[in-house]
Amino acid sequence: MKLLKNLLLIILIGAAIVAPLYAYPIFLMKILCFALFAAAFNLLLGYTGLLSFGHAAFFGGAGYCVGYLMRDAGFGPAGGIICGVLFAATLGALVGGLAIRRQGIYFSMITLALAQMFYFICLQIPLSGGEDGFQGIPRGELFGLLNLQSDLNLYYLVLLIVLGGFFFINRVISSPFGQILKAIKENEPRAISLGYKVNLFKFLAFVLSASIAGLAGGTQAIVFGFETLSDVHWTMSGLVILMTLLGGVGTMLGPLVGATVIVLLEHKVGELGSYLTQLTGVAWFNSLGESVTIVTGFIFIICVMSFRRGLVGVFIKKN
Repeated sequence: MKLLKNLLLIILIGAAIVAPLYAYPIFLMKILCFALFAAAFNLLLGYTGLLSFGHAAFFGGAGYCVGYLMRDAGFGPAGGIICGVLFAATLGALVGGLAIRRQGIYFSMITLALAQMFYFICLQIPLSGGEDGFQGIPRGELFGLLNLQSDLNLYYLVLLIVLGGFFFINRVISSPFGQILKAIKENEPRAISLGYKVNLFKFLAFVLSASIAGLAGGTQAIVFGFETLSDVHWTMSGLVILMTLLGGVGTMLGPLVGATVIVLLEHKVGELGSYLTQLTGVAWFNSLGESVTIVTGFIFIICVMSFRRGLVGVFIKKN
Protein backbone atom coordinates (compact mmCIF):
# COMPACT_ATOMS: atom_id res chain seq x y z
CA MET A 1 0.00 0.00 0.00
CA LYS A 2 2.81 2.41 0.86
CA LEU A 3 4.56 1.59 -2.42
CA LEU A 4 1.32 2.30 -4.29
CA LYS A 5 0.92 5.66 -2.54
CA ASN A 6 4.50 6.64 -3.36
CA LEU A 7 4.02 5.64 -6.99
CA LEU A 8 0.81 7.69 -7.19
CA LEU A 9 2.61 10.65 -5.64
CA ILE A 10 5.42 10.46 -8.19
CA ILE A 11 2.90 10.27 -11.05
CA LEU A 12 0.97 13.29 -9.74
CA ILE A 13 4.11 15.39 -9.30
CA GLY A 14 5.33 14.38 -12.75
CA ALA A 15 1.95 15.30 -14.27
CA ALA A 16 2.03 18.66 -12.48
CA ILE A 17 5.51 19.41 -13.84
CA VAL A 18 4.53 18.84 -17.47
CA ALA A 19 0.98 20.23 -17.17
CA PRO A 20 1.87 23.80 -18.35
CA LEU A 21 2.89 22.33 -21.69
CA TYR A 22 -0.71 21.27 -22.31
CA ALA A 23 -2.86 23.71 -20.30
CA TYR A 24 -3.00 27.43 -19.51
CA PRO A 25 -0.65 28.09 -16.54
CA ILE A 26 -2.97 30.67 -14.89
CA PHE A 27 -5.79 28.13 -14.87
CA LEU A 28 -3.51 25.50 -13.37
CA MET A 29 -2.27 27.92 -10.71
CA LYS A 30 -5.85 28.69 -9.71
CA ILE A 31 -6.47 24.98 -9.16
CA LEU A 32 -3.27 24.65 -7.12
CA CYS A 33 -4.11 27.64 -4.88
CA PHE A 34 -7.63 26.37 -4.21
CA ALA A 35 -6.29 22.87 -3.59
CA LEU A 36 -3.98 24.24 -0.89
CA PHE A 37 -6.85 26.28 0.55
CA ALA A 38 -9.05 23.19 0.71
CA ALA A 39 -6.19 21.17 2.25
CA ALA A 40 -5.86 23.82 4.97
CA PHE A 41 -9.57 23.59 5.69
CA ASN A 42 -9.42 19.79 5.62
CA LEU A 43 -6.77 19.88 8.36
CA LEU A 44 -9.38 21.50 10.58
CA LEU A 45 -12.51 19.60 9.53
CA GLY A 46 -11.15 16.25 8.40
CA TYR A 47 -8.61 15.68 11.16
CA THR A 48 -9.84 17.82 14.07
CA GLY A 49 -13.60 17.75 13.50
CA LEU A 50 -14.10 21.53 13.56
CA LEU A 51 -16.40 23.01 10.91
CA SER A 52 -15.40 26.63 10.26
CA PHE A 53 -17.56 28.93 8.15
CA GLY A 54 -15.00 31.73 8.28
CA HIS A 55 -11.93 30.52 6.43
CA ALA A 56 -12.46 33.06 3.66
CA ALA A 57 -11.23 35.74 6.08
CA PHE A 58 -7.80 34.11 6.27
CA PHE A 59 -7.66 33.35 2.54
CA GLY A 60 -8.70 36.80 1.36
CA GLY A 61 -7.15 38.69 4.27
CA ALA A 62 -3.71 37.35 3.44
CA GLY A 63 -4.32 38.31 -0.19
CA TYR A 64 -5.02 41.92 0.78
CA CYS A 65 -1.97 41.95 3.06
CA VAL A 66 0.34 40.60 0.36
CA GLY A 67 -1.12 43.01 -2.20
CA TYR A 68 -0.58 46.06 -0.02
CA LEU A 69 2.95 45.10 0.97
CA MET A 70 4.03 44.35 -2.59
CA ARG A 71 2.30 47.25 -4.34
CA ASP A 72 2.57 50.04 -1.77
CA ALA A 73 5.38 49.02 0.60
CA GLY A 74 7.89 47.67 -1.90
CA PHE A 75 8.05 44.12 -0.54
CA GLY A 76 9.18 41.26 -2.74
CA PRO A 77 7.03 38.14 -3.28
CA ALA A 78 8.84 36.13 -0.61
CA GLY A 79 8.50 38.81 2.06
CA GLY A 80 4.93 39.54 1.05
CA ILE A 81 3.84 35.92 1.28
CA ILE A 82 5.58 35.41 4.63
CA CYS A 83 3.86 38.50 6.06
CA GLY A 84 0.55 37.34 4.58
CA VAL A 85 0.90 34.01 6.38
CA LEU A 86 1.72 35.81 9.64
CA PHE A 87 -1.31 38.06 9.17
CA ALA A 88 -3.56 35.04 8.60
CA ALA A 89 -2.06 33.30 11.64
CA THR A 90 -2.72 36.36 13.82
CA LEU A 91 -6.27 36.68 12.55
CA GLY A 92 -6.72 32.93 13.06
CA ALA A 93 -5.51 33.26 16.65
CA LEU A 94 -8.07 36.00 17.32
CA VAL A 95 -10.96 34.12 15.71
CA GLY A 96 -9.94 30.72 17.05
CA GLY A 97 -9.36 32.05 20.55
CA LEU A 98 -13.00 33.10 20.70
CA ALA A 99 -14.59 30.30 18.67
CA ILE A 100 -13.07 27.24 20.37
CA ARG A 101 -14.87 28.16 23.59
CA ARG A 102 -17.98 26.74 21.95
CA GLN A 103 -18.72 23.47 20.15
CA GLY A 104 -20.76 22.25 17.20
CA ILE A 105 -22.98 24.71 15.39
CA TYR A 106 -22.14 27.46 17.88
CA PHE A 107 -18.46 27.21 16.92
CA SER A 108 -19.38 27.42 13.23
CA MET A 109 -21.66 30.42 13.70
CA ILE A 110 -19.03 32.33 15.67
CA THR A 111 -16.47 31.81 12.90
CA LEU A 112 -19.04 32.95 10.34
CA ALA A 113 -19.96 36.06 12.33
CA LEU A 114 -16.35 37.10 12.90
CA ALA A 115 -15.45 36.46 9.25
CA GLN A 116 -18.37 38.62 8.10
CA MET A 117 -17.17 41.38 10.42
CA PHE A 118 -13.82 41.19 8.66
CA TYR A 119 -15.62 41.29 5.29
CA PHE A 120 -17.39 44.53 6.20
CA ILE A 121 -14.10 46.02 7.41
CA CYS A 122 -12.57 45.22 4.01
CA LEU A 123 -15.64 46.73 2.34
CA GLN A 124 -15.43 50.02 4.25
CA ILE A 125 -11.74 50.87 4.57
CA PRO A 126 -10.32 52.86 1.62
CA LEU A 127 -7.10 50.85 1.67
CA SER A 128 -8.83 47.74 0.31
CA GLY A 129 -10.35 49.47 -2.69
CA GLY A 130 -13.85 48.58 -1.53
CA GLU A 131 -16.08 47.09 -4.21
CA ASP A 132 -13.48 47.89 -6.88
CA GLY A 133 -11.01 45.52 -5.25
CA PHE A 134 -7.27 45.88 -4.67
CA GLN A 135 -5.66 46.01 -8.09
CA GLY A 136 -2.22 46.32 -9.60
CA ILE A 137 -0.40 43.80 -7.41
CA PRO A 138 3.03 43.27 -9.01
CA ARG A 139 4.59 39.85 -9.35
CA GLY A 140 8.11 41.11 -8.87
CA GLU A 141 11.19 38.92 -8.76
CA LEU A 142 11.96 36.15 -6.30
CA PHE A 143 15.12 37.15 -4.39
CA GLY A 144 16.06 39.25 -7.42
CA LEU A 145 16.85 36.09 -9.38
CA LEU A 146 13.62 34.61 -10.76
CA ASN A 147 11.43 36.85 -12.91
CA LEU A 148 7.83 36.06 -11.98
CA GLN A 149 6.38 38.03 -14.89
CA SER A 150 6.77 34.77 -16.79
CA ASP A 151 3.70 32.60 -16.24
CA LEU A 152 5.85 29.50 -16.47
CA ASN A 153 8.29 30.68 -13.78
CA LEU A 154 5.43 31.67 -11.51
CA TYR A 155 3.70 28.34 -12.10
CA TYR A 156 6.67 26.33 -10.87
CA LEU A 157 7.00 28.59 -7.83
CA VAL A 158 3.32 28.09 -7.02
CA LEU A 159 3.71 24.35 -7.54
CA LEU A 160 6.65 24.32 -5.12
CA ILE A 161 4.65 26.28 -2.53
CA VAL A 162 1.63 23.99 -2.83
CA LEU A 163 3.73 20.83 -2.65
CA GLY A 164 5.46 22.23 0.42
CA GLY A 165 2.08 23.00 1.98
CA PHE A 166 0.78 19.48 1.33
CA PHE A 167 3.93 17.84 2.67
CA PHE A 168 3.76 20.04 5.77
CA ILE A 169 0.12 19.07 6.37
CA ASN A 170 0.98 15.40 5.89
CA ARG A 171 3.82 15.73 8.39
CA VAL A 172 1.52 17.38 10.92
CA ILE A 173 -1.08 14.64 10.52
CA SER A 174 1.52 11.88 10.91
CA SER A 175 3.08 13.44 14.01
CA PRO A 176 2.02 12.77 17.63
CA PHE A 177 0.28 16.16 17.49
CA GLY A 178 -1.78 14.96 14.54
CA GLN A 179 -2.71 11.75 16.32
CA ILE A 180 -4.02 13.78 19.24
CA LEU A 181 -6.11 15.85 16.81
CA LYS A 182 -7.60 12.64 15.42
CA ALA A 183 -8.32 11.44 18.96
CA ILE A 184 -10.12 14.69 19.72
CA LYS A 185 -12.23 14.30 16.60
CA GLU A 186 -13.14 10.67 17.33
CA ASN A 187 -13.79 10.97 21.06
CA GLU A 188 -13.22 14.33 22.72
CA PRO A 189 -14.33 13.26 26.25
CA ARG A 190 -11.88 10.37 26.07
CA ALA A 191 -9.06 12.74 25.08
CA ILE A 192 -9.93 14.99 28.01
CA SER A 193 -9.92 12.03 30.39
CA LEU A 194 -6.41 11.15 29.20
CA GLY A 195 -5.22 14.55 30.35
CA TYR A 196 -4.90 16.37 27.03
CA LYS A 197 -5.64 20.09 26.95
CA VAL A 198 -8.21 19.76 24.20
CA ASN A 199 -8.89 23.48 23.71
CA LEU A 200 -5.18 24.18 23.32
CA PHE A 201 -4.82 21.54 20.60
CA LYS A 202 -7.94 22.86 18.84
CA PHE A 203 -6.54 26.37 18.99
CA LEU A 204 -3.19 25.30 17.53
CA ALA A 205 -4.93 23.35 14.76
CA PHE A 206 -7.08 26.38 13.97
CA VAL A 207 -4.08 28.70 13.75
CA LEU A 208 -2.18 26.22 11.57
CA SER A 209 -5.17 25.87 9.26
CA ALA A 210 -5.58 29.65 9.05
CA SER A 211 -1.87 30.09 8.28
CA ILE A 212 -1.94 27.62 5.40
CA ALA A 213 -5.15 29.19 4.08
CA GLY A 214 -3.30 32.51 4.18
CA LEU A 215 -0.43 30.97 2.22
CA ALA A 216 -2.91 29.92 -0.47
CA GLY A 217 -4.63 33.32 -0.51
CA GLY A 218 -1.40 35.31 -0.66
CA THR A 219 -0.09 33.14 -3.49
CA GLN A 220 -3.33 33.57 -5.45
CA ALA A 221 -3.13 37.37 -5.09
CA ILE A 222 0.27 37.34 -6.78
CA VAL A 223 -0.96 35.01 -9.52
CA PHE A 224 -3.92 37.19 -10.53
CA GLY A 225 -2.49 40.58 -9.59
CA PHE A 226 -5.60 41.71 -7.71
CA GLU A 227 -7.72 40.93 -4.66
CA THR A 228 -11.50 41.30 -4.44
CA LEU A 229 -14.20 41.19 -1.78
CA SER A 230 -15.41 37.85 -3.10
CA ASP A 231 -12.33 36.24 -1.54
CA VAL A 232 -13.38 37.33 1.97
CA HIS A 233 -17.11 36.77 1.54
CA TRP A 234 -18.90 33.88 3.26
CA THR A 235 -19.56 32.28 -0.13
CA MET A 236 -15.83 31.60 -0.43
CA SER A 237 -15.97 29.75 2.88
CA GLY A 238 -18.88 27.75 1.50
CA LEU A 239 -16.92 27.01 -1.66
CA VAL A 240 -13.95 25.56 0.23
CA ILE A 241 -16.33 23.41 2.30
CA LEU A 242 -17.85 22.16 -0.95
CA MET A 243 -14.42 21.32 -2.38
CA THR A 244 -13.43 19.40 0.74
CA LEU A 245 -16.65 17.43 1.02
CA LEU A 246 -16.72 16.67 -2.69
CA GLY A 247 -13.12 15.42 -2.76
CA GLY A 248 -13.24 13.54 0.53
CA VAL A 249 -12.97 14.76 4.13
CA GLY A 250 -9.99 13.41 6.02
CA THR A 251 -8.02 12.41 2.90
CA MET A 252 -4.87 14.01 1.54
CA LEU A 253 -5.91 13.90 -2.12
CA GLY A 254 -9.52 14.91 -1.48
CA PRO A 255 -8.89 18.68 -1.46
CA LEU A 256 -6.93 18.47 -4.73
CA VAL A 257 -9.66 16.46 -6.45
CA GLY A 258 -12.44 18.65 -5.08
CA ALA A 259 -10.70 21.87 -6.08
CA THR A 260 -10.00 20.54 -9.57
CA VAL A 261 -13.64 19.54 -10.11
CA ILE A 262 -15.06 22.84 -8.87
CA VAL A 263 -12.64 25.05 -10.82
CA LEU A 264 -13.21 23.00 -13.96
CA LEU A 265 -16.97 23.38 -13.55
CA GLU A 266 -16.64 27.15 -13.16
CA HIS A 267 -14.69 27.39 -16.40
CA LYS A 268 -16.37 24.73 -18.51
CA VAL A 269 -20.09 25.11 -17.77
CA GLY A 270 -20.31 28.24 -19.91
CA GLU A 271 -18.51 26.51 -22.78
CA LEU A 272 -20.84 23.54 -22.43
CA GLY A 273 -23.86 25.86 -22.64
CA SER A 274 -22.60 27.41 -25.89
CA TYR A 275 -21.93 23.97 -27.35
CA LEU A 276 -25.41 22.71 -26.45
CA THR A 277 -26.97 25.83 -27.98
CA GLN A 278 -25.15 25.19 -31.24
CA LEU A 279 -26.06 21.52 -31.13
CA THR A 280 -29.74 21.85 -30.28
CA GLY A 281 -30.59 25.40 -31.33
CA VAL A 282 -32.04 26.10 -27.87
CA ALA A 283 -30.85 29.54 -26.74
CA TRP A 284 -31.59 28.79 -23.07
CA PHE A 285 -28.40 26.75 -22.75
CA ASN A 286 -26.37 29.97 -23.11
CA SER A 287 -27.53 30.93 -19.62
CA LEU A 288 -25.76 27.94 -18.06
CA GLY A 289 -22.62 30.03 -17.57
CA GLU A 290 -24.60 32.40 -15.34
CA SER A 291 -26.05 29.46 -13.39
CA VAL A 292 -22.77 27.73 -12.54
CA THR A 293 -23.60 27.68 -8.81
CA ILE A 294 -26.84 25.83 -9.53
CA VAL A 295 -25.03 23.30 -11.71
CA THR A 296 -22.31 22.90 -9.07
CA GLY A 297 -24.90 22.42 -6.34
CA PHE A 298 -26.74 19.81 -8.40
CA ILE A 299 -23.53 17.84 -9.01
CA PHE A 300 -22.64 18.16 -5.34
CA ILE A 301 -26.00 16.66 -4.34
CA ILE A 302 -25.43 13.73 -6.69
CA CYS A 303 -21.94 13.12 -5.34
CA VAL A 304 -23.04 13.33 -1.70
CA MET A 305 -25.86 10.86 -2.33
CA SER A 306 -23.66 8.48 -4.33
CA PHE A 307 -20.27 8.97 -2.63
CA ARG A 308 -20.89 9.62 1.05
CA ARG A 309 -17.16 9.83 1.79
CA GLY A 310 -16.27 11.94 -1.24
CA LEU A 311 -14.75 11.03 -4.56
CA VAL A 312 -11.44 9.98 -3.02
CA GLY A 313 -12.85 8.48 0.18
CA VAL A 314 -14.69 5.81 -1.81
CA PHE A 315 -11.41 4.25 -2.95
CA ILE A 316 -9.50 4.16 0.31
CA LYS A 317 -10.01 2.42 3.62
CA LYS A 318 -10.95 4.52 6.56
CA ASN A 319 -8.08 4.85 8.99
